Amino acid sequence: MLSQLQAELKSLENPEKAKIYQRFFKTGKGEYGEGDIFLGLTVPQQRQIAKKYPKLSLEKIQELLKSKIHEERVVALMILKHKYQKDSNKKEIIDFYLKNTENINNWDLVDGSAPYILGNYLLDKDRQPLYDLAISENLWGKRISIISTFEFIKNDQFEDTIKISEILLKDTHDLIHKAVGWMLRELGKKDQSLLEEFLNKHTKNMPRTMLRYAIEKFEETKRQYYLKK
Repeated sequence: MLSQLQAELKSLENPEKAKIYQRFFKTGKGEYGEGDIFLGLTVPQQRQIAKKYPKLSLEKIQELLKSKIHEERVVALMILKHKYQKDSNKKEIIDFYLKNTENINNWDLVDGSAPYILGNYLLDKDRQPLYDLAISENLWGKRISIISTFEFIKNDQFEDTIKISEILLKDTHDLIHKAVGWMLRELGKKDQSLLEEFLNKHTKNMPRTMLRYAIEKFEETKRQYYLKK
């Protein structure tokens, strides 16, 4: 089953798109996606293949997640997301997910899985796993920690987004600045006064990218006010 899935992905290889994706996802030496290999498939193509293998075992999903081929890891997480939604043993899937944070190693992999798997699971549970990830040395673990809170925001739970954003304020990586700014912006759509309270406290210490993302939906006068603080 696994070899058939991999063969299907390979059969749709598009070298021209692969070149574009490898630049877009920063796969050059010293970049965050260094060494990542792309086949050049579109997201709909990957989704169609993932739908055909809903019963792929965690053991086989693990093999895909260890692959250097980006699309194989994407499809692995698409299948894992489906299993999480359908299976009764969600704890097993969460443990598997947390053991694989180093393999969920590009921003699209994080963003397409963290809220729907880890965030959803923790809605009514202790959020400590997110705080452990936030203070880790793993870039992708940190991004998982904040992006997982998107599910909380959708359910009007804002405290952890604020707390994890504060932990990540001094992080030096642009991908974390963008992720935190994005979640703060989403929080602001639900409760702008809470976002402004955060900004009034932290604007002077926020990376500019984080700030710009956070205030993107503000009316122009208020946006300029925070940019000039």
